[in-house]
Amino acid sequence: MKELKSQKTSEILMKILFVLENYLPHIGGVEIVFKNLIHGLVKEGHDVTVLTHRLPNTPKTETIEGAKIIRVGCLNSRYLFSFAAIPKAIKLAKKADIIHATTFNGAPPAWIASLITKKPVLLTVHEVWINRWRELTELGPISGFIHDILERLIYIPNYTHYATVSNSTKKMLLERNIKESKVTTVYNGLDYELWDPKKYNKESLKKKLGWNTFTYFCSGRPGVSKGIEYAVKAAALVEKELPDAQFVLMMSKDEEYQERYEHIKEMIKELQIKNITLLDPVPYDKIPELVSAADAMIVPSVSEGFGFTAAEASALGTPVVASNTTSLPEVVSNKFILTEPRNPESIAKAIISVSNKKYNTKPLKKFTWKENVDNYLEIYKKINYLPK
Repeated sequence: MKELKSQKTSEILMKILFVLENYLPHIGGVEIVFKNLIHGLVKEGHDVTVLTHRLPNTPKTETIEGAKIIRVGCLNSRYLFSFAAIPKAIKLAKKADIIHATTFNGAPPAWIASLITKKPVLLTVHEVWINRWRELTELGPISGFIHDILERLIYIPNYTHYATVSNSTKKMLLERNIKESKVTTVYNGLDYELWDPKKYNKESLKKKLGWNTFTYFCSGRPGVSKGIEYAVKAAALVEKELPDAQFVLMMSKDEEYQERYEHIKEMIKELQIKNITLLDPVPYDKIPELVSAADAMIVPSVSEGFGFTAAEASALGTPVVASNTTSLPEVVSNKFILTEPRNPESIAKAIISVSNKKYNTKPLKKFTWKENVDNYLEIYKKINYLPK
């Protein structure tokens, strides 16, 4: 490790190896988190290598924003990555100061590399789904049981330290009999230049989109944990009280959610909801326009590790109707109403309340990427000086 000539957050430059089942060009919430963390570390002068699984038509190695990306061929299976990545993880770990992995499939090779090379390993935990796989997914009894066992196995090894993305996740992780002194909450960050309310004019956007009446918006994957069906059922109730209100729903069309997507579309037909618009997914940088134009943002999740949607809408000042569960009470702020999870009546009542401009208020809680990077650097420094 090299001494820094100037004072920086970390005081020393480190070589950090990330072991992640997915990384760019694959895009999802976890990838956005690590993209921003890695970019911040590189800007601080740290040497970053990312070991990930190889997607079709991607090079084996390349450099992205100063970080070296090494991809492991594993038949495009993130599950096989847990085994295929082990030899490379060990080789790369020998030259690293810190190994950083995340749940789920990057954890085993990172731990084995740490065990063999005696390098400290940090595990970021987004959510703990033990005993909840059947509840939060559409997995069958056998598949749900297997996933539950596999997740339990992840927490058996003794990682040097754990980072959780919310206190809610931390609480669930501590139930795995992990010492509290080894767990630190590090909130994810938001790009507040993108989610800046000054950049968006609500009335102009509503006119552009044709949202001429009270409009409430919901977006996300149609997976069970996101609870979108409860927002749809709530919309049927809202329509009886506010016949002119408009519900705008934007769902992911990814192949793995196709069956759920069609299920929710069929539910809309059965409930005979008239004032509803189904939007095709838009690029991430276009979503703030939709959230800004909406009169309410609906976040009906059954479980959230962090809750980006709630934090983003809060940043824009759009009233948020969110489930009172897991991390959502931690991240929601500004204008909001918390509702009972899985309760369409509670959601509908909150939407109607927002239409009358009645909601809770509290100062905006900010989650910056700089704070995220600084907090991770503090953990790196701490575990790098522990006795090997």
